[in-house]
Amino acid sequence: MNCVICKQGDTQPGNVTVTLERGGTTLVFKQVPAQVCANCGEAYLDDATTSQLLEDAEAALKAGVQVEVRAFVAA
Repeated sequence: MNCVICKQGDTQPGNVTVTLERGGTTLVFKQVPAQVCANCGEAYLDDATTSQLLEDAEAALKAGVQVEVRAFVAA
């Protein structure tokens, strides 16, 4: 896939760190699988990964988490 941000690089499979914030909650997910631009580093997540990140974030928010760093684990 050609990067839509820099329009110069092609994406390759890799892992990234994703930080999500809402209200007073900050969640950091490490080792999230993504397609990463070889030129600028922009990351593209697939629908299943995005859905799981949002579900995990919602659960953490309901549990009252303020700050958490965790490794991403695919369902």
